[in-house]
Amino acid sequence: MDPLLMVELMVVAAAAGIIGSMFGIGGGLIVIPILTLVFGLPMKEAIGASLISIIATSTSAASRYVSQGTANMRLGMFLEPFTVAGSITGAAIAVYLDQDILLALFAVILIYGAYHMAYGKKADSTINKKTYPSVAGSYLDGEQEVSYEVVNLPRGMAASFGAGNISGMLGVGGGIIKVPVMNLWMNVPIKAATATSNFMIGVTALASASVYYVSGLLNPTLAAVVAIGAFLGTKVGPRVIAKTASVTLKKWFAVIMIVMACALILKIMGFEVM
Repeated sequence: MDPLLMVELMVVAAAAGIIGSMFGIGGGLIVIPILTLVFGLPMKEAIGASLISIIATSTSAASRYVSQGTANMRLGMFLEPFTVAGSITGAAIAVYLDQDILLALFAVILIYGAYHMAYGKKADSTINKKTYPSVAGSYLDGEQEVSYEVVNLPRGMAASFGAGNISGMLGVGGGIIKVPVMNLWMNVPIKAATATSNFMIGVTALASASVYYVSGLLNPTLAAVVAIGAFLGTKVGPRVIAKTASVTLKKWFAVIMIVMACALILKIMGFEVM
């Protein structure tokens, strides 16, 4: 691989690592559109590289979130088996799907996540909602302690399986679904949802990446370059989120997803967008 191209890819991956670790989405949201739209790589090859970068992102960012106490490890470990099962299923399906279908699915998921982050109504844990004390959580937001109960756990389990499918098919780690689900359906604050997603997505990506590797769709050099860049980026993301208001975080989350969705739709229609 050309050295200049490697540097460019590493810079892109670093930016994706910053954003991915901030929003709990693993960086695939940024890496895949750029690899396909800017660098012209096949969608499936970009997905394989993204999954490896997600493992690096999760490994780096999750350790910081866990040490800060923001990640809800009990909730994460409870939901992760469902996500892994979904990720293996999704990866197996994606191997046989046409690239334009994958691009269209990616765009739809981005729009869905953006809408619910911007306009979705948060679950009310005080009105006729069963809570699950074993996975309740708390963390420090600045000097203020934030405590919360978790609701709709069965619904979260089903959504985790769906998030795993999305991760396996599209290489986005599942956080694009899990963060809104935990925040809007399960009463988990956005910062805790982001941290918990980062804690989970590495295992999800590893399960999916194994399917792409066996299918010969994983480029080792590309994956290594992207993973190194993403790993470096995750050193910055958690520091930024610690100083960012939750409302602001939601708005940026939605804006980034809409921009990338529009770019992918234009590509499917045959326009050169970048």
